[in-house]
Amino acid sequence: MVDGTGIGDPPDGLTGTEIGMWQAFRNGSVYDLSSSDPDVDDPHGGQAWGPGRSVRARIVAWLLLDGPPALSGRVASLKLKGVQITDALDVSGGGVVPYVELTRCRFEKEILVPEARFTTLRLVDCSIPRLEGARVHTEGDLHLPRCRFHSGVRLTDAHIGTDLLLNQAVVYRDRRGKSIMADGMSVGQDLQAEMLETHGELSLRGAQIGVSLSLRGSRLSNAYGSRALNAPQLTVERSLYLTPAGVGNPLQTSGTTPARGTRVQRFECQGGVRLDDGRFGDAVDLDQARFHLENDQEVSLRRIQTPELRFLCERPQRGRIVLSGAKVVNLIDRAASWPGPGGLRVGGFTYENLIPSGPFPLSRRLEWLSAATPEYSPEPYEKLATVLRNSGEDADAREVLLAKQRRRRETLPPAAKIWGYIQDWTVAYGYRPGRAAVWMAVLWAASTLAFSHASHPAIKPGEAPHWSPALFSLDLILPVIDLGQDGYWQLQGGWQWAATALILLGWILATTVAAGATRLLRRN
Repeated sequence: MVDGTGIGDPPDGLTGTEIGMWQAFRNGSVYDLSSSDPDVDDPHGGQAWGPGRSVRARIVAWLLLDGPPALSGRVASLKLKGVQITDALDVSGGGVVPYVELTRCRFEKEILVPEARFTTLRLVDCSIPRLEGARVHTEGDLHLPRCRFHSGVRLTDAHIGTDLLLNQAVVYRDRRGKSIMADGMSVGQDLQAEMLETHGELSLRGAQIGVSLSLRGSRLSNAYGSRALNAPQLTVERSLYLTPAGVGNPLQTSGTTPARGTRVQRFECQGGVRLDDGRFGDAVDLDQARFHLENDQEVSLRRIQTPELRFLCERPQRGRIVLSGAKVVNLIDRAASWPGPGGLRVGGFTYENLIPSGPFPLSRRLEWLSAATPEYSPEPYEKLATVLRNSGEDADAREVLLAKQRRRRETLPPAAKIWGYIQDWTVAYGYRPGRAAVWMAVLWAASTLAFSHASHPAIKPGEAPHWSPALFSLDLILPVIDLGQDGYWQLQGGWQWAATALILLGWILATTVAAGATRLLRRN
């Protein structure tokens, strides 16, 4: 079909298939070359697509960069379905104005769009050897759902005006072991990579996401390196989701709660995760996530900042969870999610509120701290005690500080360790002051009974007060205070040793009570 002026007519040398694509471009209609056989039409299958379904990449690039004008009353756009593009599609550095949507197409070679500018680019369910798009710029969306990339995707320093969609895409690694390289990328709104499957490192170093980053139901793996997700200094204005997706028709993702009976696919990661120095405006959600780590791999959340960390994942069997230096307002966690001894690091980790999901008794919380500090450090204990005290749980806070002292005792030399045991047995390092009263009462009663049978001649006859075993014992037990009994009576033999022992025990009790009172005043 020609517009009568000859302007925009197909040039010479085009095949019949390419002429049809040319006219569909001017008309703004979908150019559909798919058959009625789903096996043949599968772009990822092994069925060959002959010349009748093939167009040359340079003709596609011609249409995108310098295509003919639209027919009257139409908007020129490239909409292909079931088409095979031969050779490499190269629009590097070009400006692409027409709308582009390719569905269930097959690319013979890579797509090259570095430093190109698009309005909107949609590649849906396509088979693509590789997408090379460093510094590509889109005013609108970049959609790549259900595509399969055989040698990686590169979007380094790309700028996506609105949304980047990678839902259900499958991405294999490139020569450097990367599946998706998107370091320094900026996305104006959401990055949705739900049900994504990667076989190599997903790199988002220094990326900036304007709203949320969703990896719901995704499966990331990297058998060729230490990390499956490498995203230090990532900025997400709202939330990062490493949570389940409902598998059905349609998929239940993007925050939708799967209906009862819907099969759920969890987020799984085979390899290390690095989110160091990340900033997340609302939350980091790890609900039901699974991390399969080797002994030397980590889920590293060093120095992240977020109002809420939902640590509700499955407990990793190996590797480490690292929260050193992280700053969180609300820590929502489950006792069964945290790894055991040697698998957790929390040095410098600060949080303001603890919100356990399910039973999380204080004894388990203390085990959590012990597992996180293979070498004694007072700071995690003091942080937990502060959080408990601020939430009104003073008794639990005292138990945490007592556990801190007991843990510290194991690092002391023998003499100091013995003194620590004495303080623990007597008044529990001052955190159970009522115990001192019990000890003193027992000691007073026993000494009163003993001294009632003691020989006690006066040092200066006629000047001594009336003998009272109870007051005499109390005068020995209480240091500094003078009750008018000690110093008037002369004890002999073993009674002298008994009085000396009573004085020493009194000083020990008084010292430990004073130490506990000092700690109490310091806390207040």
